[in-house]
Amino acid sequence: MARKPARKAAGKSARAPAARSPAAPTSERDKIIAAFLALLADQPFEAIGLADIAGQAGVSLVQLRGEFPSTLAILAAHIKATDRAVLAEDLSDMTEEPARERLFDVLMRRLEALAPHREAVRSLLRSARRNPPLAMALNGLAVRSQQWMLTAAGLSASGPRGMIRAQGLAMLFSSVLRTWIEDDDPGQARTMAALDRALGRGQRVAGFLNDLCTIPSRVCRLRSRRRRRDEESEEPAAA
Repeated sequence: MARKPARKAAGKSARAPAARSPAAPTSERDKIIAAFLALLADQPFEAIGLADIAGQAGVSLVQLRGEFPSTLAILAAHIKATDRAVLAEDLSDMTEEPARERLFDVLMRRLEALAPHREAVRSLLRSARRNPPLAMALNGLAVRSQQWMLTAAGLSASGPRGMIRAQGLAMLFSSVLRTWIEDDDPGQARTMAALDRALGRGQRVAGFLNDLCTIPSRVCRLRSRRRRRDEESEEPAAA
Protein backbone atom coordinates (compact mmCIF):
# COMPACT_ATOMS: atom_id res chain seq x y z
CA MET A 1 0.00 0.00 0.00
CA ALA A 2 1.06 3.60 -0.44
CA ARG A 3 3.31 5.24 2.12
CA LYS A 4 2.20 8.82 1.73
CA PRO A 5 1.56 9.37 5.47
CA ALA A 6 5.05 8.05 6.27
CA ARG A 7 6.53 10.33 3.60
CA LYS A 8 5.02 13.42 5.20
CA ALA A 9 6.20 12.37 8.62
CA ALA A 10 9.71 11.62 7.41
CA GLY A 11 11.31 14.00 9.88
CA LYS A 12 9.34 12.52 12.79
CA SER A 13 9.01 9.06 14.29
CA ALA A 14 6.93 7.69 11.44
CA ARG A 15 6.47 3.94 11.36
CA ALA A 16 8.02 2.15 8.39
CA PRO A 17 6.89 -1.29 7.23
CA ALA A 18 8.45 -4.22 9.05
CA ALA A 19 11.43 -5.82 7.37
CA ARG A 20 10.71 -8.95 5.38
CA SER A 21 12.20 -12.27 6.35
CA PRO A 22 14.34 -13.72 3.57
CA ALA A 23 12.62 -16.55 1.71
CA ALA A 24 14.19 -19.97 2.09
CA PRO A 25 16.32 -20.79 -0.99
CA THR A 26 14.54 -23.29 -3.22
CA SER A 27 16.96 -23.76 -6.11
CA GLU A 28 20.71 -24.12 -6.54
CA ARG A 29 20.80 -20.59 -7.91
CA ASP A 30 18.99 -19.20 -4.86
CA LYS A 31 21.23 -21.20 -2.52
CA ILE A 32 24.33 -19.76 -4.17
CA ILE A 33 23.05 -16.18 -3.88
CA ALA A 34 22.09 -16.73 -0.22
CA ALA A 35 25.51 -18.26 0.51
CA PHE A 36 27.29 -15.33 -1.13
CA LEU A 37 25.29 -12.81 0.91
CA ALA A 38 25.99 -14.71 4.12
CA LEU A 39 29.72 -14.66 3.40
CA LEU A 40 29.60 -11.00 2.38
CA ALA A 41 28.02 -10.08 5.71
CA ASP A 42 31.13 -11.42 7.48
CA GLN A 43 34.01 -10.57 5.13
CA PRO A 44 35.02 -8.18 2.35
CA PHE A 45 33.82 -8.79 -1.19
CA GLU A 46 37.37 -9.18 -2.49
CA ALA A 47 38.14 -11.90 0.06
CA ILE A 48 35.30 -14.18 -1.03
CA GLY A 49 36.40 -16.99 -3.33
CA LEU A 50 34.26 -19.14 -5.58
CA ALA A 51 35.24 -22.24 -3.60
CA ASP A 52 34.05 -20.49 -0.42
CA ILE A 53 30.67 -19.80 -2.01
CA ALA A 54 30.32 -23.37 -3.27
CA GLY A 55 31.14 -24.75 0.17
CA GLN A 56 28.71 -22.39 1.91
CA ALA A 57 25.94 -23.22 -0.57
CA GLY A 58 26.59 -26.97 -0.48
CA VAL A 59 27.10 -27.23 -4.25
CA SER A 60 30.01 -28.39 -6.37
CA LEU A 61 32.21 -26.07 -8.36
CA VAL A 62 30.69 -27.56 -11.51
CA GLN A 63 27.21 -26.59 -10.30
CA LEU A 64 28.41 -23.13 -9.31
CA ARG A 65 30.03 -22.57 -12.70
CA GLY A 66 26.85 -23.70 -14.40
CA GLU A 67 24.94 -20.90 -12.68
CA PHE A 68 27.45 -18.04 -12.39
CA PRO A 69 30.79 -17.10 -13.96
CA SER A 70 31.98 -14.83 -11.12
CA THR A 71 31.20 -13.33 -7.73
CA LEU A 72 30.18 -10.09 -9.45
CA ALA A 73 27.64 -12.05 -11.48
CA ILE A 74 26.19 -13.44 -8.25
CA LEU A 75 25.90 -9.91 -6.90
CA ALA A 76 24.22 -8.80 -10.13
CA ALA A 77 21.71 -11.64 -9.74
CA HIS A 78 20.93 -10.49 -6.20
CA ILE A 79 20.38 -6.92 -7.41
CA LYS A 80 18.11 -8.21 -10.18
CA ALA A 81 16.14 -10.23 -7.63
CA THR A 82 15.71 -7.08 -5.53
CA ASP A 83 14.47 -5.22 -8.60
CA ARG A 84 11.91 -7.94 -9.21
CA ALA A 85 10.74 -7.88 -5.59
CA VAL A 86 10.01 -4.14 -5.88
CA LEU A 87 8.42 -4.43 -9.34
CA ALA A 88 6.15 -7.23 -8.09
CA GLU A 89 4.53 -4.82 -5.63
CA ASP A 90 1.14 -3.31 -6.47
CA LEU A 91 1.82 0.38 -7.12
CA SER A 92 -1.52 1.17 -8.76
CA ASP A 93 -2.72 3.24 -5.80
CA MET A 94 0.18 5.66 -6.33
CA THR A 95 -0.65 6.66 -9.90
CA GLU A 96 -2.29 9.94 -8.88
CA GLU A 97 0.50 10.96 -6.52
CA PRO A 98 3.21 13.48 -7.49
CA ALA A 99 6.37 12.01 -9.01
CA ARG A 100 8.43 12.67 -5.88
CA GLU A 101 5.90 10.77 -3.73
CA ARG A 102 5.92 7.82 -6.12
CA LEU A 103 9.70 7.67 -6.20
CA PHE A 104 9.89 7.92 -2.41
CA ASP A 105 7.51 4.98 -2.11
CA VAL A 106 9.42 2.85 -4.63
CA LEU A 107 12.79 3.47 -2.96
CA MET A 108 11.40 2.73 0.51
CA ARG A 109 10.09 -0.56 -0.86
CA ARG A 110 13.59 -1.28 -2.17
CA LEU A 111 15.09 -0.67 1.28
CA GLU A 112 12.43 -2.93 2.74
CA ALA A 113 13.48 -5.70 0.34
CA LEU A 114 17.16 -5.15 1.28
CA ALA A 115 16.54 -5.19 5.04
CA PRO A 116 17.39 -8.89 5.56
CA HIS A 117 20.78 -8.24 3.93
CA ARG A 118 21.78 -5.08 5.79
CA GLU A 119 25.16 -6.42 6.93
CA ALA A 120 26.01 -7.59 3.43
CA VAL A 121 25.18 -4.11 2.09
CA ARG A 122 27.35 -2.53 4.81
CA SER A 123 30.28 -4.77 3.84
CA LEU A 124 29.83 -4.03 0.15
CA LEU A 125 29.83 -0.27 0.72
CA ARG A 126 33.08 -0.56 2.68
CA SER A 127 34.70 -2.59 -0.11
CA ALA A 128 33.55 -0.13 -2.77
CA ARG A 129 35.18 2.78 -0.92
CA ARG A 130 38.64 1.18 -1.09
CA ASN A 131 38.26 -0.63 -4.44
CA PRO A 132 37.68 1.79 -7.37
CA PRO A 133 37.18 -0.95 -10.02
CA LEU A 134 34.52 -2.56 -7.82
CA ALA A 135 32.90 0.83 -7.28
CA MET A 136 32.72 1.37 -11.05
CA ALA A 137 31.19 -2.06 -11.59
CA LEU A 138 28.65 -1.44 -8.84
CA ASN A 139 27.75 1.90 -10.37
CA GLY A 140 26.94 0.21 -13.67
CA LEU A 141 24.68 -2.30 -11.90
CA ALA A 142 23.06 0.44 -9.83
CA VAL A 143 22.27 2.64 -12.84
CA ARG A 144 20.59 -0.25 -14.64
CA SER A 145 18.62 -1.05 -11.48
CA GLN A 146 17.53 2.55 -10.94
CA GLN A 147 16.21 2.69 -14.51
CA TRP A 148 13.70 0.08 -13.39
CA MET A 149 12.92 2.01 -10.20
CA LEU A 150 12.24 5.16 -12.23
CA THR A 151 9.98 3.16 -14.54
CA ALA A 152 8.13 1.68 -11.55
CA ALA A 153 7.54 5.23 -10.30
CA GLY A 154 6.11 6.22 -13.68
CA LEU A 155 9.12 8.33 -14.70
CA SER A 156 10.89 8.07 -18.04
CA ALA A 157 14.20 6.24 -17.95
CA SER A 158 14.86 6.13 -21.69
CA GLY A 159 17.25 8.10 -23.84
CA PRO A 160 20.07 10.40 -22.68
CA ARG A 161 17.89 12.20 -20.16
CA GLY A 162 16.74 8.88 -18.70
CA MET A 163 20.35 7.78 -18.28
CA ILE A 164 21.16 11.04 -16.49
CA ARG A 165 18.19 10.50 -14.19
CA ALA A 166 19.21 6.90 -13.47
CA GLN A 167 22.82 7.90 -12.74
CA GLY A 168 21.66 10.67 -10.43
CA LEU A 169 19.24 8.34 -8.68
CA ALA A 170 21.95 5.70 -8.24
CA MET A 171 24.18 8.25 -6.51
CA LEU A 172 21.24 9.51 -4.44
CA PHE A 173 20.27 6.01 -3.31
CA SER A 174 23.88 5.19 -2.42
CA SER A 175 23.99 8.22 -0.12
CA VAL A 176 20.74 7.12 1.57
CA LEU A 177 22.12 3.61 2.04
CA ARG A 178 24.88 5.05 4.23
CA THR A 179 22.21 6.38 6.59
CA TRP A 180 20.05 3.27 6.32
CA ILE A 181 22.78 0.82 7.40
CA GLU A 182 23.18 2.76 10.66
CA ASP A 183 19.44 3.29 11.29
CA ASP A 184 18.37 0.81 13.99
CA ASP A 185 15.01 2.48 14.56
CA PRO A 186 12.19 0.10 13.47
CA GLY A 187 10.35 3.17 12.21
CA GLN A 188 13.28 4.07 9.92
CA ALA A 189 12.76 7.78 10.72
CA ARG A 190 16.38 8.76 9.93
CA THR A 191 16.31 6.85 6.68
CA MET A 192 13.03 8.39 5.54
CA ALA A 193 14.26 11.86 6.45
CA ALA A 194 17.51 11.27 4.54
CA LEU A 195 15.60 9.99 1.50
CA ASP A 196 13.21 12.93 1.64
CA ARG A 197 16.09 15.43 1.75
CA ALA A 198 17.97 13.63 -1.02
CA LEU A 199 14.93 13.60 -3.29
CA GLY A 200 14.45 17.31 -2.60
CA ARG A 201 18.03 18.01 -3.66
CA GLY A 202 17.68 15.71 -6.65
CA GLN A 203 14.50 17.45 -7.73
CA ARG A 204 16.27 20.80 -7.76
CA VAL A 205 19.22 19.37 -9.71
CA ALA A 206 16.88 17.62 -12.15
CA GLY A 207 15.06 20.90 -12.73
CA PHE A 208 18.38 22.58 -13.56
CA LEU A 209 19.28 19.78 -15.96
CA ASN A 210 15.91 20.05 -17.66
CA ASP A 211 16.48 23.78 -18.14
CA LEU A 212 19.92 23.03 -19.51
CA CYS A 213 18.49 20.55 -21.98
CA THR A 214 16.14 23.21 -23.36
CA ILE A 215 18.93 25.71 -24.06
CA PRO A 216 19.72 24.43 -27.59
CA SER A 217 16.09 24.76 -28.69
CA ARG A 218 15.91 28.27 -27.21
CA VAL A 219 19.09 29.23 -29.05
CA CYS A 220 17.63 27.88 -32.29
CA ARG A 221 14.46 29.94 -31.81
CA LEU A 222 16.53 33.04 -31.09
CA ARG A 223 18.60 32.53 -34.22
CA SER A 224 15.46 31.98 -36.27
CA ARG A 225 13.92 35.21 -35.00
CA ARG A 226 17.15 37.14 -35.68
CA ARG A 227 17.36 35.70 -39.19
CA ARG A 228 13.77 36.77 -39.96
CA ARG A 229 14.44 40.25 -38.54
CA ASP A 230 17.59 40.63 -40.66
CA GLU A 231 15.74 39.51 -43.77
CA GLU A 232 12.94 42.00 -43.12
CA SER A 233 15.44 44.85 -42.63
CA GLU A 234 17.13 44.00 -45.92
CA GLU A 235 13.92 43.95 -48.00
CA PRO A 236 13.52 47.76 -48.37
CA ALA A 237 17.16 48.13 -49.43
CA ALA A 238 16.69 45.45 -52.06
CA ALA A 239 13.60 47.26 -53.38
